[in-house]
Amino acid sequence: MRATPGLAVATHADCALHRPFPGHPERPARLEAAIGGAAIADARPLPVAIDEAGVLDAVVRVHAPGYPARLQEACWKAPALFDGDDNPVSGSTYAAAVAAVASMVASVDAVVRGEASNVWAPVRPPGHHALRGKAMGFCFFNNVAIAAERLLARGVGPLAIVDFDVHHGNGTQDHFWERSDVFFVSVHRYGGYFPGTGGADEIGAGRGRGFTRNVPLAAGSDDTTCVDAVAVGIDEVLTRMRPAAWLVSAGFDAHKDDPLGGMAMTEAGYHAIGGLLRSAAATMPVLAVLEGGYDLEALRRSVRAFLEGLTEAVAP
Repeated sequence: MRATPGLAVATHADCALHRPFPGHPERPARLEAAIGGAAIADARPLPVAIDEAGVLDAVVRVHAPGYPARLQEACWKAPALFDGDDNPVSGSTYAAAVAAVASMVASVDAVVRGEASNVWAPVRPPGHHALRGKAMGFCFFNNVAIAAERLLARGVGPLAIVDFDVHHGNGTQDHFWERSDVFFVSVHRYGGYFPGTGGADEIGAGRGRGFTRNVPLAAGSDDTTCVDAVAVGIDEVLTRMRPAAWLVSAGFDAHKDDPLGGMAMTEAGYHAIGGLLRSAAATMPVLAVLEGGYDLEALRRSVRAFLEGLTEAVAP
């Protein structure tokens, strides 16, 4: 696929409408920080339109048919908890989740049309913990899995998903567990840590056996350890397939300043990961979506470093 160089940024203002209770780490200011990190050379906005019917069609490729309505009904009763204590919803959480998926739809369509080679989707709520019929870990719709399914439906495949959030992307893993058209890599903190999945022995099943690669890390892991782990995962992808596109669950909560992660990464590490993905993808597109990252300044700096590594651009 020939594509426009540089970086396209796909987001929607409605992603700020999800407002958990005061003091919750997944707060609207994260959106501004993640957008601010994309202020690099050759970055341009990608228009995102809200087509709820189209969004729901994309959502039910990953989630149970009745799940979106159940989330919407919970928001009508907000403030409330949805499917567990770690998923508070406000009256507009559903609208924010729809906007996040709309941003993924726009991203995929731009890639398919050759209008973008690198896409950054700073959206919220995040998605990689969301299961087929259950919210989990601040996540409601699994944004990266939805994007992958839309790419496959548009004839783009096979695909690789690389998840470097500090938490294991259990929802994404679960969706592609028995699939060989998507290779899932997750590099994450492991051992008595949420969500408790992602051991090295979790490699997929059936047709998908060998198409899941988890690289679990100890608390306190630094740039060298985390970057090397991502490199291992990418190398394993390339031994199995040549992806037609790369998707990234880009969480920045392994940063040393993050209040939840307990790791020791810096901006230099995220820059290096961006470079690894740039080299692996070569001429193929990369679509990265925001997951975690809860210190606002660390998030902004880390996003910028990652995107500079991914595109070889610098801040203007």
